[in-house]
Amino acid sequence: MPSRILHIEDDSSNRLLVRKLLAAEGLEVIDAVDGLEGVRLAISERPDLVLVDINLPGLDGYEVTLRLRAEPSLKETPIIAITAEGDRDTSMAVGCTGFLSKPIDARRFASQVIEYLGGFRERITSTVDTTEAVLRSQGGRIVARLEAKVEELERMNSRLRELDRLRTEFYRNMSHELATPMTPIVGYLRMLLDDDLGPLDKPQKKALRAMDDCVRRLRTTLDNLTDITAIETGRMRLHHRDYDILEVVKRSTSVLQGAFSDKGVTLVEELSRGPLGALGDPDRLHRAMIQIIENAVKFTKESGRVGICVRAVDETFEVSVADEGQGVDEAKYTQIFEPFVQGDGSATRTHGGVGVGLAIAKKVVEGHGGTIRISRGAIIGGVSFAGAVFVVTIPKAATFASRLAHG
Repeated sequence: MPSRILHIEDDSSNRLLVRKLLAAEGLEVIDAVDGLEGVRLAISERPDLVLVDINLPGLDGYEVTLRLRAEPSLKETPIIAITAEGDRDTSMAVGCTGFLSKPIDARRFASQVIEYLGGFRERITSTVDTTEAVLRSQGGRIVARLEAKVEELERMNSRLRELDRLRTEFYRNMSHELATPMTPIVGYLRMLLDDDLGPLDKPQKKALRAMDDCVRRLRTTLDNLTDITAIETGRMRLHHRDYDILEVVKRSTSVLQGAFSDKGVTLVEELSRGPLGALGDPDRLHRAMIQIIENAVKFTKESGRVGICVRAVDETFEVSVADEGQGVDEAKYTQIFEPFVQGDGSATRTHGGVGVGLAIAKKVVEGHGGTIRISRGAIIGGVSFAGAVFVVTIPKAATFASRLAHG
């Protein structure tokens, strides 16, 4: 098996030259373009020898060598400084076992590396006092660099916090500015559809219904932005009262009849007998259930099926929503409930949305003392669903009232 050489060098021309020279002698070369990548590869790949440039971006060659010498598995690995600007004594003091100047001697370079692989080590000519002075000086440089990096990170963190505040304000202001003109649009559309402003012919009503559907989708997007802003600022308020969770689910599916019809999706239901008394904000929960069911419709193929099961389980009510989509990767089970996270967020994605619906649903469900989780595969109404399954658990009225009473 050929010896493996890790070459840490930011210049592509130098990397190519070294690779050609060493490959000609049957040696395997692993490239790293900066100090951080070099340290990572050295620890994971455990090369037989490391060639490190001193003048590297990020961690320089001295710092890389000090870091590698602190790794137990690399204490005896030959580390050769290969540089035009570095100092031999400093290189040897921090832990290098050899020093090669740039430009390298192409005729001798491969044989020199092979000598180091065979056990050759350069003699350290500096005294103990000199070595200690070099290490102190290098340690001081590292501390100064770390201080500068900490200051830079603090500035960047402060800027990110400010940008996050501005983003939240933008969403809040945008939602308000767009919602204001939406009110008369919604009102006049409803008046036209109800013939309050005079009779309309069929083509006109068909056009208005298409407009009404687009306005509803736009209003949903605005409501979502308003909700996510309220969540991020801690201003979301739930108005608790008695309600029937079964009626909330039925009302949610009724609102989405158009979405079911457009894709030819069949709704499979398995519903417990009502009423199923709960305590909370039925309007907020209604919108959360719309998010979850609409998500299932979105990812179900044309003429597919979506299953909804509502049942009582001990002191809770459990609502399961299953689809016939591709499911969600297990690694994303938690991530998918984060704001603005989508399976495919590109401009060419198949499915629409802005990626906040499930985040809103999660916060609303948790505000009702419940939980939401995702899994794969379920049987609802005797039908097997192989796609994603969202399971919402809401405490019964008495249970949630007790929790509220005890803080």
